[in-house]
Amino acid sequence: MNFTVVGAGAWGTAFALHLVRAGHAVTLAPRRSEQAAALLATRENTDYLSGIALAPSLAITANLSVALSAADVIVLACPTQALRETCTRVRDALPVSHRVGLVVSLAKGLELGTHLRPSEVIGESLPGLLVGALTGPTNAAEVARGLPAAMVLAAAAPSAFLTEVQTAISGPTLRVYTGDDLPGVEFGGCLKNIYAIAAGCCDGLRLGDNTKAALLTRALAEMVRVGIALGAKPETFYGLSGFGDLVATCHGGWSRNRQFGCRLGEGATVASLLDQRKTVVEGHKTAAAFNELCVARGIEAPILREVHAILFEGKQPAAALSALMTRGLKRETAPSR
Repeated sequence: MNFTVVGAGAWGTAFALHLVRAGHAVTLAPRRSEQAAALLATRENTDYLSGIALAPSLAITANLSVALSAADVIVLACPTQALRETCTRVRDALPVSHRVGLVVSLAKGLELGTHLRPSEVIGESLPGLLVGALTGPTNAAEVARGLPAAMVLAAAAPSAFLTEVQTAISGPTLRVYTGDDLPGVEFGGCLKNIYAIAAGCCDGLRLGDNTKAALLTRALAEMVRVGIALGAKPETFYGLSGFGDLVATCHGGWSRNRQFGCRLGEGATVASLLDQRKTVVEGHKTAAAFNELCVARGIEAPILREVHAILFEGKQPAAALSALMTRGLKRETAPSR
């Protein structure tokens, strides 16, 4: 197949390298022409994925018209808040006569203001195209190096082509499952980043394994509850895009969201951490979007609410933990399945 990956951050670059290993024709399309020139000159993404050589057969261009001219599948690897603008550029660059089989989102978040999932943003911006999401516990550097991983691919509508893409993407180092619950797959990818910030706060406060285990257990229960209230299937959250991604992101030393929370637990301020960053911490703005959504829908999400208070209301992580620990006592019940 012919794949075009739009966005040359760590994950977009890593996924492009995986697709090249799988034997496909792949074009990586950075947003900036100067980044494209640097990648071509050095054959390495020093800003986002240093130390990993770009395959000689990987095509690189910032000219979207060229990049999309023969694409069977478009992979959008940009931050959620940049997705709509990226889709507009893709729409304007797509050849009128060319038919794309699938547009796949790698984004994990909700759009601020609209509260739309990535696939919904794409659907609005690129009407008439089959839209899907690919997500799961995948660290970019590990995928780029060819270490084994598994993901789930879900689409907005049933399609034989989706199965073809599943087969094309899968291989000895990446096993891809298909799913029919696109909202659940995307909500899991969104929510786990918020809970990873909370897990990082626990690490920064040096609270130990008991605290973190309890947090992740209740985070999974909250994820299921929120997902059900928003129309997702509960069983989706026990899969790769829910539990799997939650575990990886909350424990991985590479996790930007966990690292962000850890620094907050150690006493750093949100503003200082954001000022120093080149890469996006998706859980930050996703917490704002999800908190608005839960308040509007009357959905009870105490962990999410406390993370929001830390990020946007100046609450100290230790105070947020105390608020969670002193809530009214309840009976534990298994989340609905």
